[in-house]
Amino acid sequence: MVYRLIGDTALVLHLAFLAYVALGGFLAWYRPAAFWPHLACALYGLGITVIGWTCPLTTVENWARVNAGQAGLPPGGFIDHYLTGVVYPAEHLVAIQVAVGAVIALSWLGLALRLSRHRSARKDSGRIG
Repeated sequence: MVYRLIGDTALVLHLAFLAYVALGGFLAWYRPAAFWPHLACALYGLGITVIGWTCPLTTVENWARVNAGQAGLPPGGFIDHYLTGVVYPAEHLVAIQVAVGAVIALSWLGLALRLSRHRSARKDSGRIG
C-alpha cells in the first residue's frame, strides 16, 4: 500500500512538474522572481527531452510501482506511458514538444514586455511636466 501511494504521488508530482514547465512562465508575469525557478525547470525539462537525462520522478515512480507488485514504467518513461498515444497521437510528439517550447518562449517574451513597460512607466512617472 505504501509503495502504491509513493508511485501515485510521483505521478501527481510529474504532472504538476510538466504543467509548471509548460505554463509556469506566465506565473512570472505576476511574480517576476518566479522566472528563475521556471528557467531552471524548463532547462531541466529540455535536458530530459533533448539529451535524454533520466527524471528522478520516473525513477521513484518505477521503483514504487515494481515494489507494489505493479508493472513498472516502460523504457520511454513517464511521458511515453501516460501521455504519448494517450493524450495525443504518438506521431505528434515532436509537434507537441515544439508547441510547449513556443508557449514557454511566449511566456518569457510576455514577461520581458511587461517588465519593459513597467520600467518605462516608472521613468515617465518621475518626470515633471
